[in-house]
Amino acid sequence: MSSPDRAKSATREFSISRLNGEEKEGYDLTGRTCYLKACEKLQVVPASYFLQNMGNSELSMVHHGLGPQGTKALAVPLVTNTSILRLNLRDNWIEGMGGAAIAEMLKENCYITEVDLSDNNLGDSGAAAMAGMLKENGTLVSLNLSGNHFTDRSAEHLGSALLTNTKLQHLDLSYNTLGERAGQCLGDSLSESLGLRSLSLAWNCIRGRGAELLANGLEGNVFLRKVDLSFNGFGKEGAIAVGRALKENCVLEELNVSNNRIPPVGAIHIAMGLKVNKTIKSLNIGRNPIQNAGCYGILQSLQENPESAVEVLDFFDITVNQDFDDLYTSVKETFPALRVNHGGRIGTFRKAKA
Repeated sequence: MSSPDRAKSATREFSISRLNGEEKEGYDLTGRTCYLKACEKLQVVPASYFLQNMGNSELSMVHHGLGPQGTKALAVPLVTNTSILRLNLRDNWIEGMGGAAIAEMLKENCYITEVDLSDNNLGDSGAAAMAGMLKENGTLVSLNLSGNHFTDRSAEHLGSALLTNTKLQHLDLSYNTLGERAGQCLGDSLSESLGLRSLSLAWNCIRGRGAELLANGLEGNVFLRKVDLSFNGFGKEGAIAVGRALKENCVLEELNVSNNRIPPVGAIHIAMGLKVNKTIKSLNIGRNPIQNAGCYGILQSLQENPESAVEVLDFFDITVNQDFDDLYTSVKETFPALRVNHGGRIGTFRKAKA
């Protein structure tokens, strides 16, 4: 029997035990008795913090060392719990087995709307369980799966789930090992996704053709408002695709492509997209080797687009020259609320006095 099947079987076994006459003391509204029985059967020590807070609207059990078995026990009373709306189990090393138990629980729980399972070593099997859950769950709005050793195989599972689920609005897949294949899978899904409002793919390995296809997916998306693609490897070709996406996308408001090895020519293509874009409010392209020329081109694109919505340009750690400062002063006359961050102006550094 697979991990998801074992988790599902255990969860349902405990949750319906009262119907078989095992629970003599009456219906347990809190799930306390159900949880203690699960802990006894799975041979884990009950978490006193859970027992004390299972009636609250938010349950945060970060760094509690639950492990796979402890998580399976926790999932049992959560199936029927109606109090908890936000669940945070970050950094409990629950692995694929624990992830499968939480996924099965979320298939039946219709109250929890926010879940944080980051830094739990879920692996590809855990991603598959989460994908299966997303195809059935109709209440989850926010899901954090950051730092779980997901590979391209995980993206294949999650990509198909995003085509089915229309309720999930916020998804965090940062700090994983998603590569080129993941860029293609997620790009295909994003072009047709009808639910996501924000997506983080920061700190992955999406580059080359995968970066292009991911950006192409953004081009046709009509729901995403915020996207974080920082710390990947988009480079020139990925930046060109981002520029094309900005020409067509009419809903995206915040875009982070910092730390992506984007050269000056890539920045110019992004600038070409900004010349016609009317929705982007914040662009972070800091810590890319775009030099003053790239910064200047992006700022100039605003000057040539009177309908631009840009309020923040972040060129963090990139030095600019006097020409850039002069252009900024001019652009501020048209966009007085515009804020620009950069790494300082060339030639303005002074030696410290002796």
